[in-house]
Amino acid sequence: MPLALLALAVGAFGIGTTEFVMMGLLPDVADDLNISLPEAGHLVSAYALGVVVGAPLLAAVTARMSRRKVLIGLMVLFVAGNALSAFAPDYHWLLAARFLSGLPHGAFFGVGAVVATTMVAPERKARSVSLMFLGLTVANIAGVPVATLMGQQLGWRATFLGVSTIGVVAIAALAKLIPHDDAHAPRVGVRGELAALRSLPVWLALGTTVAGFGALFAAYSYITPMLTDAAGFADSSVTLLLALFGVGATAGNLLGGRLADHSLRGTLFGGLTALVAVLALFPLLMSAEWSAGTAVVLLGTAAFVTGSPLQLMVMEKASAAPSLASSANQAAFNLANAGGAWIGGVALAAGFGVTSPALAGAGLAVLGLAVAGAAAVVDRRRVVAPQGRLVATHVPRDVEALHR
Repeated sequence: MPLALLALAVGAFGIGTTEFVMMGLLPDVADDLNISLPEAGHLVSAYALGVVVGAPLLAAVTARMSRRKVLIGLMVLFVAGNALSAFAPDYHWLLAARFLSGLPHGAFFGVGAVVATTMVAPERKARSVSLMFLGLTVANIAGVPVATLMGQQLGWRATFLGVSTIGVVAIAALAKLIPHDDAHAPRVGVRGELAALRSLPVWLALGTTVAGFGALFAAYSYITPMLTDAAGFADSSVTLLLALFGVGATAGNLLGGRLADHSLRGTLFGGLTALVAVLALFPLLMSAEWSAGTAVVLLGTAAFVTGSPLQLMVMEKASAAPSLASSANQAAFNLANAGGAWIGGVALAAGFGVTSPALAGAGLAVLGLAVAGAAAVVDRRRVVAPQGRLVATHVPRDVEALHR
């Protein structure tokens, strides 16, 4: 694997850290800015909104630019957003800075995935994408806990200055390691990128992402009360257990990349099936501490096995213009985050029990399997249909020639 993938992983590490660290800093930010905890929660939503808006928008407007320059430019925007967060004078400035920080997120992963796959042999494409995503999963093991501790000890502003420093390192790595684009390489432009989104297989792949990762976030958004109220863990143990989730996610990501290079669709179906099983068993697994810890690891593993296959599938379905579709898949991940958390909350509010969000997630994973199955049927018909048309158009001509 080329060393350039390390530069993409460093950028992904910084992005993953700034995305998830805000959850742990909400009480500190609320106290410092004299706002309520629900108001501070809007800072998480502002970042997610930035991802959803920025992913397709930035990918589209940079379609004709050098992908190397686009990646560097996106990371410059990332550094600016986090630096502005560190120096925000009040809540509204911080809200705007968090939105700005989220803008480059989806486009970076989308364009980065395209660049990663162009640097390796075809049989290693999924692995190259998984190595870029490695930065995101490792951020949950090391980046988020360290950044949270930094914020608690030195103030939340120090955290965002630290994340900005990671961004600067990523810029240097991208400039040094990512190869220069061919100046004469054809670019499809905005119109060509948008045309890729008119494909039904692309939308089915995006729908699988929303349903599949919505299943994860339906459960993961409420993992803390499950661990404390159902499994009986102390509040102080939750941070370590969430790090175990990161370990599982990292293992699943690497495993999914390797398996998908052998069977893309098989890995996707296998990962979603495993996710259904893990989530369906969550109420039972949360009955004891040892099994609850195992469940957290298995949840991360099963969910992230599907990460690389989903990203690669969207890119393949939009092969003529993959940057926008690949970035749109990152927007789909964040829609899954918001939608899954909402559905899990509905189950919890309905009084079905503290582990009910996991069962709601199992239902979403089943929906993901159904959408993936529909995509497989559509692909099969698209392969068969041209052959049928070929026979239908050529047979009469042959018959006419024989009559002559």
